Amino acid sequence: MDYVAHFRREIQAFDAAIRTASPATGTGGAPLVPSCPGWSVSDLAFHLGSVHRYVIDVIDERRQQRPRSADLNLPPVRANWPLPENAPNLGPLPPELIEWFGEGAASLGKLLATRDPAEPVWTWSRDRSVGFWQRMQTIEAAVHRWDAENALGTPGPVDRRLAADAVTHSFEVMAPASRSRQEAPPGAGERIRFRQSDGSGVWIVQTDPDEVVLNPGPGCCDAELTATVSDLMLFLWHRIPLDGLEVRGDAALLDRYLTLVPPV
Repeated sequence: MDYVAHFRREIQAFDAAIRTASPATGTGGAPLVPSCPGWSVSDLAFHLGSVHRYVIDVIDERRQQRPRSADLNLPPVRANWPLPENAPNLGPLPPELIEWFGEGAASLGKLLATRDPAEPVWTWSRDRSVGFWQRMQTIEAAVHRWDAENALGTPGPVDRRLAADAVTHSFEVMAPASRSRQEAPPGAGERIRFRQSDGSGVWIVQTDPDEVVLNPGPGCCDAELTATVSDLMLFLWHRIPLDGLEVRGDAALLDRYLTLVPPV
């Protein structure tokens, strides 16, 4: 998959969304982001821009250990910029923040496009490579693009191929990271099938006491969720509820899954 091309498309759409939000701030401030409780669009833009600069530092410096911080290249004058400790920041969305975000996103896109995916660098996952950041930052861009559009009205779906990859990534990478960082309850061997309604994708997971196992083999499942692959991805990333999605079997197990794998 060409992650860089997907990254650039999602960033372009995110940029368009926050620029749409900027004129609206004159009528009362930056819109809240329903899918990111406690954040406004300003907070979301600052968060993603900060993440981009953190990843740039890791890759550009070829870091093998986790950096404590990264140079965010903040402009010297930041009137009305969101302060993370004051979220949600509901004041006007500063145009300088939008430009700062765009500069960082463009720099990261160029860096991801020119470095060998196999090059070893620090990550928070078992996969210690530039390729991890290509995949992770593309998926994060898609999720937050959806968040920004959702704050303004009706968000567009995630590209089917990227969403399918994000579903697999959710089980293989995000689930173990989430469970290791938080005090999640143990699984009890529940088996859940996730079925793509707009393609052939099928994922079966089993919630063992210490881990979530992907595709543990054939057999019946305790519950099944069928939806477009974009909606499957968004459900697994705690963006949309079960309402309107097709569930067979014990629907409570799907809510339990989100408890076993809380948001990172």
